[in-house]
Amino acid sequence: MNNIVAIVGRPNVGKSTLFNRLIQRREAIVDSVSGVTRDRNYGKSEWNGKEFSVIDTGGYVRGSDDVFEGEIRKQVELAIDEADVIIFVVDVEEGITPMDDAVAKLLRKVTKPVLLAVNKVDNAMREKDAVEFYNLGLGDYYTFASISGSGTGDLLDALIESFPVKPEPTQEEIELPRFAVVGRPNAGKSSFINALIGKDRYIVTDIAGTTRDSIDTKFDRFGFEFNLVDTAGIRRKAKVKEDLEFYSVMRSVRAIEHADVCILIIDATRGFEGQDQNIFWLAEKNRKGVVILVNKWDLVEKDTMSTKEYEAKIRKELMPFTDVPIIFTSAITKQRLLKALEETVKVFESRKQRIATSKFNDYMLKLIEAYPPPALKGKYVKIKFCMQLPTPTPQFVFFANLPQYVKDPYKRFLENKIREHWDFSGVPIDIYIREK
Repeated sequence: MNNIVAIVGRPNVGKSTLFNRLIQRREAIVDSVSGVTRDRNYGKSEWNGKEFSVIDTGGYVRGSDDVFEGEIRKQVELAIDEADVIIFVVDVEEGITPMDDAVAKLLRKVTKPVLLAVNKVDNAMREKDAVEFYNLGLGDYYTFASISGSGTGDLLDALIESFPVKPEPTQEEIELPRFAVVGRPNAGKSSFINALIGKDRYIVTDIAGTTRDSIDTKFDRFGFEFNLVDTAGIRRKAKVKEDLEFYSVMRSVRAIEHADVCILIIDATRGFEGQDQNIFWLAEKNRKGVVILVNKWDLVEKDTMSTKEYEAKIRKELMPFTDVPIIFTSAITKQRLLKALEETVKVFESRKQRIATSKFNDYMLKLIEAYPPPALKGKYVKIKFCMQLPTPTPQFVFFANLPQYVKDPYKRFLENKIREHWDFSGVPIDIYIREK
């Protein structure tokens, strides 16, 4: 299970630039409007062979200069709750500001590792200016320049050393499938689990965030055996939309990374909102199986086309990954709960399936011969062999004479054909084109 690193600090100190550098994607430009880019605030990074998840808290603050100190404080508190290590970014040009002091005051109380990172230090004079940050009372600091990247190596070395040692999972935990129940606050996650296990294991209220911690429940009924993980909601009744989004995504990250299949519960009375999409794309990016449950369906006024229309709207939002089971349920009336379980187990099995190389070639090569990749610059691409890779999630490789000429639309065509012939519903697929 990956460590989670949160980048905190007041606006405009370079948190997002550092975030982009860590996840090595320059195109992830942070916009002040929440939800413009699906994966803007969450990414994976790797240093010296250790992989970790990075969360940029700055992306969740709407606006920058006019953000109140109180909002920054809320975000830092949320990050402290969930992250394993915290990087506190400050700006050498502006020195210590009252808002930096407020954040440092919070961070001095925590037992988790906090790395003080002084940004915009790109010459010897600024190196001397950085000494001022000892006054924050957080011990040693690391100087770097997020735009040029200088100094980030030392910061990352210190980060890796700060990761807590995590116990290895027991054999039983490894063998039992893990299904994470994720979703925005108050969508009915705890009610769903209570309905399944037949007793009120979780307190259920109308206040978002009654559940505080991710709790495992071993489930062994109706011929199914697996671990159910309920992700926590919001710790306090937040009035600001960004706080809700930030917290549910933070909680979901940990549950999703440790799961095989994610059961995404959405509130039928609210529709498939931006926050639901964020959680869906988190699961998809982590190559987890996904099942979508539209909960509270009993509260929606329906006509004969309601289900189809509702489903079509959701699939439109999920494009291009539309091959996902969508089930309409009610945790209160226990409507279609068993169906939801059956679909989840089916997705788990599909994610594990292995296709024999001979069968895969027989089907795909005939198809490719009939519909070859389009010629580019007068050159024709020939694919003569393909196979499924021996990886934990479904990945397929196609060997071609000119792999650089096979573009994304043709890869999507290959993926669609695989999905038509084999059942990979709810499972992300990776397609690779390699030189033969």
